[in-house]
Amino acid sequence: MAATPNVYDAEPIPEAARAEIDRMLQSGDLFRYTAPENAPVTLLEQEFAELLGSKYALAVSSCSAALFLSLKALGLPRDSRVLIPGFTFAAVPSSVVHADCVPVLCEVGENYRIDIADFEARLDNVQAVIISHMRGHTSDMDRIMALCDARGVPVIEDAAHSLGTTWGGRNIGTIGRVGCFSFQSYKLVNAGEGGIMVSDDADLIARAVIMSGAYEHNWAKHLATPDPEIEAAFARWQNHLPLYNLRLNNLSAAIIRPQLPDVARRVRDGRANHDYVADRFNTSTWLSVPAKLPPEERAPDSIQFNLVGLSDDETRAFAEAAAARGVKVQIFGLSTDNARAFWNWQFLPGEMPDLPQTRAMLMRACDARLPARLTRPELDMIVAAVLAAADDIMAPDRAYGT
Repeated sequence: MAATPNVYDAEPIPEAARAEIDRMLQSGDLFRYTAPENAPVTLLEQEFAELLGSKYALAVSSCSAALFLSLKALGLPRDSRVLIPGFTFAAVPSSVVHADCVPVLCEVGENYRIDIADFEARLDNVQAVIISHMRGHTSDMDRIMALCDARGVPVIEDAAHSLGTTWGGRNIGTIGRVGCFSFQSYKLVNAGEGGIMVSDDADLIARAVIMSGAYEHNWAKHLATPDPEIEAAFARWQNHLPLYNLRLNNLSAAIIRPQLPDVARRVRDGRANHDYVADRFNTSTWLSVPAKLPPEERAPDSIQFNLVGLSDDETRAFAEAAAARGVKVQIFGLSTDNARAFWNWQFLPGEMPDLPQTRAMLMRACDARLPARLTRPELDMIVAAVLAAADDIMAPDRAYGT
């Protein structure tokens, strides 16, 4: 029996990165502010902003750093309440706590998206919102923005999993006040670590640039062309903000930049792979892949599906059966100490929130890697292993009518 495909290796770093990396290794020129202009990080910011259709971009050490700086750049008072979905990665509530704010969690439905009714019910008492497009699943951004705009509540998009996703033709990450992306190895563009934020708000970006570590007048090295609006903002905030030193280095930028022209191909192939596997999974009585929302065009590199009619013991047995066939399936709510299960966020201030709908979803929601580079035969192997694992556990019950 052939081995199941390796779903953990990222795509090779493009050859175009190697000459630039070698140049920097020879010169030791790794700090973004050494060059007077056009450092690799500065060029990355310009290219990424153009890719997304945003005015400004700021590259930083991680998506978590981008979320933190977004909150700080909004100038929120200490203990401001920030509404986030109950299904996200622990880095999101961590960034809220790190920014001296208080996370407020709302319910998420079986389709992994924000429950809009619960979101609206909690919105009146918050000062900002972070929308996590968790695993690339887009919540109803039209409704969310209408609700937040009516109350003057700023929206930060956690688009760590959503580079290349669109909503109604608009790039995810450009709908709210600021959007934050990740370059961690399991994301669409891989630098090992790294993040970037985009915005059209000159004052917000100026504040974030200074706080990211643009000491003295190094903020001038972020400007490709004269921009009176952001130059005025930089001058306004010079020496008035603390420095958190969350900069990206030139080596990471050199790894990222040659991958940007390949984003469209990775999105296309990842979507095709996901939809092929989703259609196959949905033929099973025991598996259900929620459909996308109509305005959403996704850019997935993993697949999520719900187990239907399985008990906790059967759910664990399914994961073990899939693993025995070479496919690792993570069940968010049953994987030990999973950082995406909200009850494991013991650092949250106050009493642990009660989110019964989100908890029930997480107890049956499965997650499997599905990188864009996989071939159709490799996808077929993954599908066969998962479907057989479900039948291993549930088919005997069906056969005997128990």
